[in-house]
Amino acid sequence: MTDTILLYALGACLAFVISLVMTPLIREIAVRRSLLDAPATAIKTHKTPTPALGGVAIALGFFGSLAVIRLLTHFPTGTLTNLRGMLLGALVVSIAGLIDDLKKPGGLSVSTKFIVQILAAFLLIVYGIHMNFLHPLYISIALSVVWTVGVTNALNIIDIMDGLSSSQGLIAAAGFLLIALPSEFIYVNFASAALLGALLGFLPWNLSAKRKIFMGDSGALLVGFVLAAVSMGTNYDRANPLGVYAPLLLLAIPIYDTIFVAVMRMLRGSSPFKGSKDHYALRLEKAGLSRPQIVTFSALAAISLSMFAVLASKVSIWWAIAIYALAAAEFIALSLSIAHIKMHD
Repeated sequence: MTDTILLYALGACLAFVISLVMTPLIREIAVRRSLLDAPATAIKTHKTPTPALGGVAIALGFFGSLAVIRLLTHFPTGTLTNLRGMLLGALVVSIAGLIDDLKKPGGLSVSTKFIVQILAAFLLIVYGIHMNFLHPLYISIALSVVWTVGVTNALNIIDIMDGLSSSQGLIAAAGFLLIALPSEFIYVNFASAALLGALLGFLPWNLSAKRKIFMGDSGALLVGFVLAAVSMGTNYDRANPLGVYAPLLLLAIPIYDTIFVAVMRMLRGSSPFKGSKDHYALRLEKAGLSRPQIVTFSALAAISLSMFAVLASKVSIWWAIAIYALAAAEFIALSLSIAHIKMHD
């Protein structure tokens, strides 16, 4: 067990080093070729054109780390099937995101993105990754596709502020690793560790004032897809049947923002797929909090929710009900406190 944990640590460290080194190099290439995300529309929140290809460095760290670990390790036959499916799907959404980043400000259409994400979700299913606790199989497959596409987009939707999406992805990856660690769910553990390291290497550059770079769709979609995949790869209900909802807590903030934004847009008579400034983070900024304060607050909340998730998968059913009820009450209170804040598209 100790040797396996050391392998996970090695995977995270490799991903960290690759991402940390490659991010500024990718940034330099983007600047020289004028591949910049310009604040050309009203929904953009940054002030100056900024490189948005950080997802390439995150992908290099993530895929590179797993490739090295595979070369250094001999796994029993059949244990890497799930990992192959996740890597294929992750590569598909990452390439689609990169194409979208390179085509900005136009980018890919919403329908094209959804089609690609659905195809990637079916790759997971083909390789055995889906909600195994649901029956019959067709319901499991349908909800697994919806979950995968939803989480993939949630990490992209919340990517509206330096460090917000990347820190949420990092904390969620750590949470999934912590929950799965006692087990031998190979693809969950290694993928979570690699994603954690890749995001940790990218984050300092994302927060840099002088050498800032965004992760772009290539990064956000990759992070969301991997988190969706690992969330379906371990058992949460060993202590109680409600443990299966633990991923909702680990990904609560991106999921909450996605739902909150969609509801607020529809209440204004707008399409939930049309960009706007209805995000909870931008409302908190309007209320007077600084961006570093909002990112820090969100990170601390995510850490607390991750701890709740770990507990919910290990305690009795009544304690689990109390944990979920407390988390729901906190999000309802947040919604009531910020919904009245006027935002302008």
